Amino acid sequence: MNTRTTRAAACAAAVLVVALAGCKADVDVSGDGPSSGGRTSASAPADNNGNGGSGGDQGRAVSPLDNPDGTKPGLAAITSDADKQKARDLIAKVAVKGRGPKTGYARDEFGSAWTDSAKDVPLAHNGCDTRNDLLKRDGDDVHYRSGSKCVVSTMTFHDPYTDKTIHWTKTKATTVQIDHVMPLSYDWQMGAAHWSKDKRTDIANDPLNLLPADGPSNSSKGDSGPASWLPPSKQIRCSYVVRFAQVSLKYDLPVTAPDKKMMLSLCGG
Repeated sequence: MNTRTTRAAACAAAVLVVALAGCKADVDVSGDGPSSGGRTSASAPADNNGNGGSGGDQGRAVSPLDNPDGTKPGLAAITSDADKQKARDLIAKVAVKGRGPKTGYARDEFGSAWTDSAKDVPLAHNGCDTRNDLLKRDGDDVHYRSGSKCVVSTMTFHDPYTDKTIHWTKTKATTVQIDHVMPLSYDWQMGAAHWSKDKRTDIANDPLNLLPADGPSNSSKGDSGPASWLPPSKQIRCSYVVRFAQVSLKYDLPVTAPDKKMMLSLCGG
């Protein structure tokens, strides 16, 4: 090999070394990927309360039209014209009545909070209380307290009401609350005051009437119907009032005229 050829080969090798040194991997080869079983999302970084940004990722959430017993996770948006027509048809079946008095209402009239002993609702009598059943149903990457198969200690949760991803821990439990879609005080005023204690315990623990939700948003709701309070996320409002209607129809509870008018309008009526 002559001097010129040797020098050319050396230069080529040097270029190859520099090129390899300057390359960056396009994949993570560290092995520290997301935990198996959890949903990943491209949401903004969490704030100091563990709340992520608005990512619009509804993950495993199911439309209420496809979830008539409430056992499937979340509350996916209703968007198609055909589904909005189905929503209006469902809401049209809801009876209308004025609110009765709140006299005599107390939370314990609806049984012990989150009891596992409700008689006629899904998920009851499984050895876990209602709250933890709902966190497990709607949460992703769920972990349990040491030694327990029921008590959720951490999870990632996409809140349908605010469209936020929340990285929840039990040490900050109130950042996620369980919402009674049709509030218990509202139920009382619309007819539940005359029910048996067992039936009131059922509606208080029925997964159809229960959604984990952003704590501050849920706290602002009180016992309001749809004419007075709606989820901050507009895209979910038709789904929310469909769920309200499903509870109303299952338990033969009317809604107020302003509430029904609002419910229809939110689904294009």
